[in-house]
Amino acid sequence: MRLLVTRPEPDGERTAQALRARGHAVVLAPLLRTEPVAFALPDQAFAAVVLTSANAARAVAAHWSLAQLIALPAFAVGRRTAEAARAIGFRDVHSAAGDKADLGDLLRAQFGAADGPLLYLAGEDRAGEISAGGLVVHTAVVYRAVKSERFAPPVAVALGEGALDGVLHFSARSAEAYLACADWGGIRDRALAPTQYCLSRQVAAPLTAAGAPAVRIAARPDEAALLELVGAA
Repeated sequence: MRLLVTRPEPDGERTAQALRARGHAVVLAPLLRTEPVAFALPDQAFAAVVLTSANAARAVAAHWSLAQLIALPAFAVGRRTAEAARAIGFRDVHSAAGDKADLGDLLRAQFGAADGPLLYLAGEDRAGEISAGGLVVHTAVVYRAVKSERFAPPVAVALGEGALDGVLHFSARSAEAYLACADWGGIRDRALAPTQYCLSRQVAAPLTAAGAPAVRIAARPDEAALLELVGAA
């Protein structure tokens, strides 16, 4: 199939390579770019660090407090985020099964109300906070995702000419950016025509609301399940 991957770099290129290895033709169009946000740690002790995105780990890789952070155990939402945490120096890393509900269950199993607060390294725009029962969670915004305003010309041409069979979406914000770019180029109907492959129902929501005729949702909110979904088409 001819596929468009809207995922930010560097993850977008990894997904594109996996799809090409499966015989697909891939156009890469990152519709978000991430940038670190300056932050200072509160003057208190934390029991652990919580991450729901690999981008959060990358954002703190050069932060002055990195040594203090990586001395703590890290709890990641899924395997890719856990890998990113290890890559910047975290040694004690625990991974949930891929979504925030799983992560909340993991945190409740590991910590009690008497334990110290948790430090959530988060994005500026995120889908809710960490729900961990009676645990105290301090949120530190460490990165933001900036939306693209328009498609690159080759992408706009490919969509306008109906040259793509499917589009892969990994976040609701990138799906929103996809629609905004399509509107800017006056090609919304053509941009919605390919099958929209989405990581979760939350990711699919903007596309479904926009009237996309074919929306497919991965069985699990991770890259492997989304690739399986494409492969089954």
